[in-house]
Amino acid sequence: MGIDIKSKEILSKLKSTDSEIVLETIGKVRVSGSSLLLGEMIELLHNTEDLEIKKSLLNLLSELKDKESVNVLVAAIKNEKYSEECAALVACCWQNGLIYNDHLPCFIDLVINEEFLVAFEAFTVIENMYGRIEEKIIELEVLKVNKALKSADEQKSYLLNGLLTIIQDIPEKHEYAD
Repeated sequence: MGIDIKSKEILSKLKSTDSEIVLETIGKVRVSGSSLLLGEMIELLHNTEDLEIKKSLLNLLSELKDKESVNVLVAAIKNEKYSEECAALVACCWQNGLIYNDHLPCFIDLVINEEFLVAFEAFTVIENMYGRIEEKIIELEVLKVNKALKSADEQKSYLLNGLLTIIQDIPEKHEYAD
């Protein structure tokens, strides 16, 4: 699937050296954005030093509603290149309210292996999960968490013990559903 002319125009504006043009373009993407542009947004977040642009991009990512965005966001979180942005990207996951159940193992790995801020954000993503998750996956993740508990420090132990309770009792429906 090729990228359309409008998307090409947006991409070129996102690469502008004029921060006003970039901010204006991010605003337009927020209104009518395509998940095709999401990778470019994450790349811009990584490359820019402009705090206003970073803030605008994170706001956009935390408001995503396109289900296609989930895989792109998770891929960026897993990509070592974006390790500086990892905590912010993970926070966007729980803020945007999209469903990340298929990526439960990824978020549990973040809780286990990453520094506390990333771990806490990943914990929050898991805490906000709802819907069906295969029992076999839950069992494997419980084993992984129990193994990690053996060598965890006090902060991580707190999160991991919380995870054991949460992942065994992920609700079928969102608590605020109609």
